[in-house]
Amino acid sequence: MNRIRSLALLGAATLTAGGLTALAAGTAQAADVNVVRNGGFESGLANWTCTSGSGTVVSAPVHGGAAALKATPAGQDSAQCSQTVTVKPNSTYTLSEQVQGSYVYLGVTGTGTQDVSTWTPGSGGGWQQLSTTFTTGANTTQVTVWTHGWYGQPAYVVDDFSVFGPDGGGGTDPGPSVPGAPGGTAVSGQSANALTLSWNAVSGASGYYVYQDGVRVKTVTGSPAQITGLAAATSYSFQVSAYNAAGEGPKSAAVTGTTTGGGNPNPNPSVPKHALTGYWQNFNNGATVQKISDVPSQYDIIAVSFADATATPGAITFNLDSAGLGGYTVAQFKADIAAKKAAGKSVILSVGGEKGTISVNDSTSANNLANSAYALMQEYGFGGIDIDLENGLNPTYMTQALRSLSAKAGSSLVITMAPQTIDMQSTAGGYFKTALNIKDILTVVNMQYYNSGAMNGCDGKVYSQGSVDFLTALACIQLEGGLDPSQVGIGVPASPSGAGSGYVSPTIVNNALDCLARGTNCGTFKPSRTYPGLRGAMTWSTNWDAKAGGAWSNSVGPKVHALP
Repeated sequence: MNRIRSLALLGAATLTAGGLTALAAGTAQAADVNVVRNGGFESGLANWTCTSGSGTVVSAPVHGGAAALKATPAGQDSAQCSQTVTVKPNSTYTLSEQVQGSYVYLGVTGTGTQDVSTWTPGSGGGWQQLSTTFTTGANTTQVTVWTHGWYGQPAYVVDDFSVFGPDGGGGTDPGPSVPGAPGGTAVSGQSANALTLSWNAVSGASGYYVYQDGVRVKTVTGSPAQITGLAAATSYSFQVSAYNAAGEGPKSAAVTGTTTGGGNPNPNPSVPKHALTGYWQNFNNGATVQKISDVPSQYDIIAVSFADATATPGAITFNLDSAGLGGYTVAQFKADIAAKKAAGKSVILSVGGEKGTISVNDSTSANNLANSAYALMQEYGFGGIDIDLENGLNPTYMTQALRSLSAKAGSSLVITMAPQTIDMQSTAGGYFKTALNIKDILTVVNMQYYNSGAMNGCDGKVYSQGSVDFLTALACIQLEGGLDPSQVGIGVPASPSGAGSGYVSPTIVNNALDCLARGTNCGTFKPSRTYPGLRGAMTWSTNWDAKAGGAWSNSVGPKVHALP
């Protein structure tokens, strides 16, 4: 199916689901009770039945408390989880749940009147409430409430399942008790002005209070918490307490953290106002094999491609392909990075790529990415990382990982991103959310304007790849969606061999840069204003550029560096 048609259908489905929810949602009365049991899944799958063993309880993501239901469709099984509840005849109930995932359904059967259901085609990576109402018949004392996903779709997550209405006499969950003290409190991520505090989740907790030297300084929903605004080379005492509707529990044992001595003694060079980025291939695929020292000086940021996944979720490593690169040794590689750094260039490590399998979907994997990335920076001299996860990302935990890395590496850390065009069509997307979440530490987003179908521009019109309009109208979405112009770059192939589709000549790239920065050389689309602070351009790859005789960097490089 054509990609644009798919997106249009999905948008229509979203409106339909939203309409159902808005029309069906009711308001519980003061005397109503929640007749479902274990609706927060704090007691595992007690009271619930899931088809084909499809359901499990997870600690992240959660909407409330410390647990949620995760169920995975497989084959002809939609991963339905259900519970029979006791109700009162001739009564109206409000059925509700918080969901994450695509095509999640909520409904009830056996009402004695009309069974009802509602659904959502997707929650945009965050929590979304599904809600509807039903009325029981004159002789109905029990109904079955259920939720399920859809065939061929990924796992979905449910939390805070409720059925509010008159008490049918079947009993309800007991009220919450005050949560216990958090354990496992630890300090990490030291920098000159920030520390990261982590702890173990507490069952039944709605959130946590963070105390610094006995004074409450933060209220958070879970671990970890970054404490900023601290003085350099200073020790602080921290405690954490959990709270819920019943009140605040006891504080954890105190832990001490000490900030570093006030700055990185060997900071990375500053990225220039207008920068050229190139990906360097740690493999031989027919493009020119290069050492880091072979990369032309036009390139200001060199993204080493790629980091490798490990058996530890979220953690990365790097393995230089010495044999494939003609005997390039690790010692030479490190020396070349140091030489580029001395010349004012930034050499960073790219995470992901077309075949990347790195997932950061919880706090543990987020910490693993930050810790392993920082270790590689120290080992090889990388100045930062590039996020090029083409299998999507979780904005909550990727944000956590990058902020943790920033706290370790300091203000000279370079963070770049290379999302696909579909990832930056809306600020509701995971990539766009992540970019906005880390706007204060983000260097540049070099969206890949290739291997793409036609896409919407910021004027609502559809543009096909391969034109000035495609570059400018899609860049406009980022520029008007909250990113600073200095955080927007144009990513294109260096030659027709560098991508399956979407190659444009350096002249078209330069015209797009002029259009965005100066308002000249535009196509049919012309932005309503100019963006002279535009960061620049990116290419895949320096190796394909070399194969084509350096035509891309020799043309686009001077144009980027001459931007106003």
